[in-house]
Amino acid sequence: MENISSEPRRARTPWQVTRSVWYAMFVREALSRTMGDRMGWFWMIFEPVAFVGIMIAVRSFIRGDRLVVNAEFIPWLIAGLLGFGLVREGMMRGMGAIDGNKSLFAYRQVQPIDPVLVRGFLEGALRSFVFLIFIGGGLMLGLDMYPDNAIRVLAAWLSLWSLGLGLGLVTSVAATLVPEVGKVIRMLSLPLMILSGVIMPLNSLPHWLLKYLMLNPIPHGLETLRLGFFEGYQVVNGTSMLYFWLFTFTLIALGLLMHLRFIDRLKAK
Repeated sequence: MENISSEPRRARTPWQVTRSVWYAMFVREALSRTMGDRMGWFWMIFEPVAFVGIMIAVRSFIRGDRLVVNAEFIPWLIAGLLGFGLVREGMMRGMGAIDGNKSLFAYRQVQPIDPVLVRGFLEGALRSFVFLIFIGGGLMLGLDMYPDNAIRVLAAWLSLWSLGLGLGLVTSVAATLVPEVGKVIRMLSLPLMILSGVIMPLNSLPHWLLKYLMLNPIPHGLETLRLGFFEGYQVVNGTSMLYFWLFTFTLIALGLLMHLRFIDRLKAK
């Protein structure tokens, strides 16, 4: 009888290995976020709804709607809160990604940067889903949540997503090597939200102060996102997506370099 020999199995390329690692980690993270708690989906939607409700109540007390030009205050506030939440959660989730997946580094195919990238993608996808729910719910309640320029809204949303990823890459290394950094970043989260013009418009501030606040890239992305919803909206002076992307690309490059430089220490921690 003629011997039938099978062809030797081809070795997988590095990209195929990396893709398999990302897929397995994505499924693991997604199941942990959505199925690990019986109320996972509820809290994922209820938390931003409750937070927006609290901010609207504060607005009713201080009459912040009078300070926004050519935009309804509630949709303006929703866009700001969800856009900022996308950046903040990308940074926070990335910060704990390495410690949360430390056991997986026993496999040589898994690198410390992998859980950071996977968490950044997953968090962005979940936040995008919540954003669509808010848009649909707002339209059913009669709010002006239909974007005047959907392409601009999508571009600004993806830009904020990228900024959150860049921050997550940097903070994941810094907080793992120096745990105190993570505590400081969490403390600065609320002041950063206020200084980013999420709750109150920055246009009401004096120019000498505004030029320093606009060094923060987040207001540039949030103002562009709001402009996509309201074509006649008066954005904050100095808003520039060129500056935003230069800052974002710098963060991403810095984060990648930090992961390369400290890869051995990150695995050993």
